[in-house]
Amino acid sequence: MKPLSKILYLEDDPHISEIALIALRDIAGFDVHHCGQGQDAINSFTEFQPDMLLLDVMLPDLDGPQVLEAIRKLDGGASVPAIFMTAKAQKHEQDAYMQQGAISVIVKPFDALTLGETLQSLWSSRGSQSAGEPHFVA
Repeated sequence: MKPLSKILYLEDDPHISEIALIALRDIAGFDVHHCGQGQDAINSFTEFQPDMLLLDVMLPDLDGPQVLEAIRKLDGGASVPAIFMTAKAQKHEQDAYMQQGAISVIVKPFDALTLGETLQSLWSSRGSQSAGEPHFVA
């Protein structure tokens, strides 16, 4: 299995993105392309060719689910694992994100010290989850 190395990260809040980027780049050592708007993430997908998508749900232009839907239509976009990050932690909301094609939902606030490990674990176990079995990280 190919190792996880490239993450396309979508987050519009500069404070949250700064913490996540430190966690993902400096602590975990991933190559991260950060976008602050949904359309930027869609436009960056083909050139960056990420291994994984880490998408905020609520954004001012296109929301995370809309971005995922658009990326799924691009060459190579259908098979890239996607994880949503959200403060909307109610079960029915998380279930809806999973039905939209995410492999997991990470609830904000997240643990910055373990974010990279969490993504690596999800990457490694993505083929072993039962179809439709949700995975939530609080």
